[in-house]
Amino acid sequence: MAKFVLIGSGLAGGLLAAYLGRRGYDVDLYERRADPREGNIVGGRSINLAISTRGIHALEQIGIANEALQHAIPMRGRMIHDKSGTLHFSPYDVDPKNCINSIGRAALNTTVIEAAQRYSNVHVHFNHKCTDVDLEAPTAQLETEHGNVTGHGDAVIGVDGAFSAVRKSMQGEIPSFHYDESYLAHGYKELTIPPGPDGSWRMEKNALHIWPRKSFMMIALPNPDGSFTCTLFWEFEGPRSFATTHSDDDVHRFFDEEFPDAVPLMPTLLQDFRENPTGTLVTIRCAPWFYRDKVCLLGDAAHAVVPFYGQGMNAAFEDCVALDECLEEFPNARERAFTEYFYRRKENADALADLAIGNFIEMRDKTASKAFRIKKKLDHVLEGALPGFYLPLYTMVTFTRIPYAAAARRARLQDRIVYCGFICLSVVLIVLLLRSMAH
Repeated sequence: MAKFVLIGSGLAGGLLAAYLGRRGYDVDLYERRADPREGNIVGGRSINLAISTRGIHALEQIGIANEALQHAIPMRGRMIHDKSGTLHFSPYDVDPKNCINSIGRAALNTTVIEAAQRYSNVHVHFNHKCTDVDLEAPTAQLETEHGNVTGHGDAVIGVDGAFSAVRKSMQGEIPSFHYDESYLAHGYKELTIPPGPDGSWRMEKNALHIWPRKSFMMIALPNPDGSFTCTLFWEFEGPRSFATTHSDDDVHRFFDEEFPDAVPLMPTLLQDFRENPTGTLVTIRCAPWFYRDKVCLLGDAAHAVVPFYGQGMNAAFEDCVALDECLEEFPNARERAFTEYFYRRKENADALADLAIGNFIEMRDKTASKAFRIKKKLDHVLEGALPGFYLPLYTMVTFTRIPYAAAARRARLQDRIVYCGFICLSVVLIVLLLRSMAH
């Protein structure tokens, strides 16, 4: 059997190692960070994740879904906080069983790494930083505290995130390699709402909380210990922005004005704001995701997206399923497997990138409006009245495994049909009204 060198033992790296190990391949998995099971988690960097149907399916295929979800908290809808403190709950789906699940990054990472290590042919190496990949060999150069080592295999797979060292090597060595990155004008900062004195949740536990404020917003996801991880998405520059908010008084003034119901729940607000880094939000598109039968990219290394559809990890897990299926279809033709995987996933990754940016605008600008809530209720009415025919876009993306690109196309078609239907109905009503007035 072939040997795979995997760079990056984050969520998708650990899961892919388990898939490859199950298929009988030898796997060396290298990770630049320390073992997450030793508690080496960097604070202030996307601790929470939302796992839904696509990601759960990928975990089910390897037999670890129940294990992974035992500490997850189901979120059945959006809890909208307006400036006055009034709350509006909007369910995600007409079926109350359909929910997204808040799950801690460290717990899920531990689960997938341990699943991979159940296979004796999988070997995990922490504190190994990839600095370069020789595409032809293929080999990976790795830095450790004891000196440099070389990872040898029949193929190298980059599962090393948005700032992938494997992808950087491909950019340098493949003349036709296409690469595009675009940053939002917004950054993010993580904040905390601690649990109540008895470990209870101080807001509705089974919801994703959103404070939409037109050009910016804050969200909060529940944790098993009763706390919430909050994330402020705010412009880097401008009259009110990260750039103009320096002093403790500036921070207090901004939060008191914009999020008055949250401030009493955030005793460490000033410390969190001062100490947690301000992250960037990047969309990365590139092509191709592979070089011959020797190198391949997966997850954020191939298609980083902004987090506003909660699908980045789910899409990366879906990549693992797709690559595994292609390796099964073409067991003796790895380049064909890599090619097929790329063509199956590229269109869908690009569609998700567009959907994620669109959902940011929806979350920050529209969720507070009555028109938005009416549209969501109409979606649920149509879904209930036309089962199997009408599916809201959010339902298709989050609660089905319909490919992202197909879901986007179907939603556009449905919208056109619904709008045309309303226009026709309006015309009929006007004609009837005019006739009745004529008589």
